[in-house]
Amino acid sequence: MAAYVPPGWPAGVHPPGSEGFEETALTWLLDVVPPDYRLHGVLRRHPVALATLARHHVAACVQGAREGYRTARAELGSHLPPSGMDAVLAAYRTEGGRLVETARAVDLVERALRGEVFTPQLAGTQDERHDGKRRRDDARDRRSGTRPGSTSR
Repeated sequence: MAAYVPPGWPAGVHPPGSEGFEETALTWLLDVVPPDYRLHGVLRRHPVALATLARHHVAACVQGAREGYRTARAELGSHLPPSGMDAVLAAYRTEGGRLVETARAVDLVERALRGEVFTPQLAGTQDERHDGKRRRDDARDRRSGTRPGSTSR
């Protein structure tokens, strides 16, 4: 029976406990962080350390995208035509969403590297319920024009 992986699990990373899990997790995490992280052997020897650094890195990227979105009009408004500003804000929304999904995937991989076992439940896993709430929140935010990757939590 194949191991269960929760929604948001990154493509290309084998399920926890399966052959090749740590190696595929390591490879994926190295693609998430800046290239210079590859220079540090300790991060290859200890994938959980890499996952922790990746979590912090991606969280900072999410925060940066949110700050950029909030300040874009003030910083760029006099330098861009309205269509350019709309395109910049759309890029922030797209990238903000991608970064939030990456942060979620990093969190799942880190939890698995720390030994957490994911199991489906009759009412759905906590992660699946969390995903449903996040999708509802994201839909509400798109309707109201809230910043990228923001949540009501």
